[in-house]
Amino acid sequence: MRYPLLLAALLPATLAAQTPAPIDAVDPMIGTGGEGHTFPGATAPFGMVQLSPDTDTSCVIRECYSHAAGYRYEDPTIQGFSHTHFSGAGHSDLGDVLVMPVAGDTVSLDPGDPKRPGSGYRSRFGHKTEVAHPGYYAVTLADSGVRAEMTAGTRIGVHRYTFPANKAAHLVIDLRSSLYNYPGKVLWSGLHLRPDGTLTGFRETRGWAPGRKLYFAMRFSAPLTDHGFVDREENVPYKGFQGPGRGSDALAEKLGRALEARLDFGVLTKPLEVNVALSGVDENAAVANLASEGGGFDAVRARTTVAWEKALGAVQIDAPAATRTNVYTALYHALLAPSVWSDADGRYRGPDDQVHQAKGFTFRSTFSLWDTFRAEHPLLTLVQPEQTTADVVQSLVASQQVSPDGILPVWQFAGRETWCMIGYHAVPVIADAYMKGLRGFDAEAALAAMVASADHRSYGGLGDYIDRGYVPIDKEPEAASKTVEYAFDDWSIARMARAMGKTAIADRFDKRAGNWRNSFDAKTGWLRARLSSGAFRTPFDPTAINYGSDYTEGNAWQYSWFVPQDEASLIQTLGGDRQTIAKLDAMFDFDNSKVDYSHAEDIAGLIGQYIHGNEPSHHVAYLYDYAGAPWRTQERLKQIVDTQYKPTPEGLAGNDDLGQMSAWLVFTALGFYPVTPGSNQYAIGRPFVSRAVMNLPNGKRFTVLADGLSDANRYVGAVTLNGRLLARSFVTDAEIRGGGELRFTMAATPNKTWASSTAARPYSMSTR
Repeated sequence: MRYPLLLAALLPATLAAQTPAPIDAVDPMIGTGGEGHTFPGATAPFGMVQLSPDTDTSCVIRECYSHAAGYRYEDPTIQGFSHTHFSGAGHSDLGDVLVMPVAGDTVSLDPGDPKRPGSGYRSRFGHKTEVAHPGYYAVTLADSGVRAEMTAGTRIGVHRYTFPANKAAHLVIDLRSSLYNYPGKVLWSGLHLRPDGTLTGFRETRGWAPGRKLYFAMRFSAPLTDHGFVDREENVPYKGFQGPGRGSDALAEKLGRALEARLDFGVLTKPLEVNVALSGVDENAAVANLASEGGGFDAVRARTTVAWEKALGAVQIDAPAATRTNVYTALYHALLAPSVWSDADGRYRGPDDQVHQAKGFTFRSTFSLWDTFRAEHPLLTLVQPEQTTADVVQSLVASQQVSPDGILPVWQFAGRETWCMIGYHAVPVIADAYMKGLRGFDAEAALAAMVASADHRSYGGLGDYIDRGYVPIDKEPEAASKTVEYAFDDWSIARMARAMGKTAIADRFDKRAGNWRNSFDAKTGWLRARLSSGAFRTPFDPTAINYGSDYTEGNAWQYSWFVPQDEASLIQTLGGDRQTIAKLDAMFDFDNSKVDYSHAEDIAGLIGQYIHGNEPSHHVAYLYDYAGAPWRTQERLKQIVDTQYKPTPEGLAGNDDLGQMSAWLVFTALGFYPVTPGSNQYAIGRPFVSRAVMNLPNGKRFTVLADGLSDANRYVGAVTLNGRLLARSFVTDAEIRGGGELRFTMAATPNKTWASSTAARPYSMSTR
């Protein structure tokens, strides 16, 4: 609506300048360029379906790193629209059930060469025609003139295609297409055209998660006039019925390993809508999921818009437009996983490849736990505690109970384990939720699953770790990293066990929590890998990053700081506050001109030897708090935020890793961060928004204010909590959940005395 000039002049100035709603501040294009590996397509909060364009799926394995999410902003063509994607993963798979509209009399069943327009069904496109919004994506396919729109519900995706006038409408369904593709990846697949016109199918792949099964059901708003199924492996075309009206004998089927379908609709007078549901159980379950979320495109989009408005409304911020876009997009990305995997009736396929029933919870999958235990899951305990915590914890425990290996998920998706990365980091996720008072799950069963995982001697050098107190490098790669990460996970078990009154378990794992010392060389001040003989491995270079070496996606500079359960003891081992601060400064100020990390895909966002594009560095800037110099944390956070986050497609320094990179920014923008999940404390940094309100599910509100915030006023002069001076550099989880006000008075010069005393520092197990 356009207001007449007179009426517009009478509108209050505050209304005319009203801050956009959180959903309108989100830009799903952030991270789609560079190495952010996010996707721009349509999805609901934690949705099973991520309906998004794939710009290139023809690459193989290592060459596919830049296309881990299917879409890359720099690409000039779209191959099609598939229904499953990871957000920000460093590896990939998925890209299931690719659909591409084709207009005209000729239909190619090959995607073609992106450098040769018209050589296949792929199409050129321009970013000016794209619209990306939470729950909605649209683009015009330049070669066919088709306007393609996407929306999604929890278990369904809906396409809407507007074809050029007087041109025949077709769809190509390509079950060969996949992300991180390679010959023989598709083990078996099927297409079934049912008498009512519903197309169902399945695909089993031997990808990142071997033996993954996915089923789908697809319905159309217009009747088919013809169709063709083909197995490209055999190159034998299959033709079903020649037109409508054949009755029950129109049922058609094709099985094979390289299936495609050509679906013909004739010349349409209105847009074609395609409703697609997924399931991990079977095709009939996909049909049932389709029925569980009724309505056409506009109805589904409206419901998902409401869901996003509610989810993003958990935090309301006042900040300049660029900051609002960065932070709200970060919150959006943090609300994409762990995604729903169980069907509308609660059934799901688990890690044992069997179908199970989730009773009283929704089974979640897509757990990138080495990344997300740090900040993503702690954030969810604040912004989605009731909706996600019980689901997440129960899903983790249910997975362990039926896992053939008897261990909690490590990196799971579609209910299947990949064994990617290290540690048993489902443990701190569960412990953090329990310690914060979040319930809705069987704590006894959860603790049993945690202990079983920690005592699984055949996993990742755990037998030697239990016997020796460290993982020996001559028996297990990445031994230094594994030792310290196991030690933190062990501390998490001890925390939860003690809170439950399980003293014997708590004492045993408290002892194991100190095992970090066994790989720390106090003489040199570095975490190092040890041999079975007890000697540290030589030669030693703290800047070396090599896959399968002493460290996991990092080096001694990053991993020597990973003692989140006892930073006070680490500081003492390094010689005290002054030496620790000097070493932290040396890390950030390191001259990298003589090191080459071009071979390491995940090493990005370097500030000296601080690597923000990878998770082992994420807590490091906050460690000045533990050495009595919070003002240095404030300086470093300003340095990181200014250089690592931008409201552009290349705006993420590295992989978003299922929301971890984004959760870091959300916490940091609010002024605090969970250095030690499970401690019930957040280390205070400095805010990057002038005002933020956390709308907590218990009906309370926690407000953060930053008086005088500006580029010049980058330091914290003073802090008050509920009107009283706060002399410590942490805030507790209970203080946040209780509601109230955390107020920062910002200053141009550092307050070097604030929170500098030993008593003012965040949690360490040796001082609490």
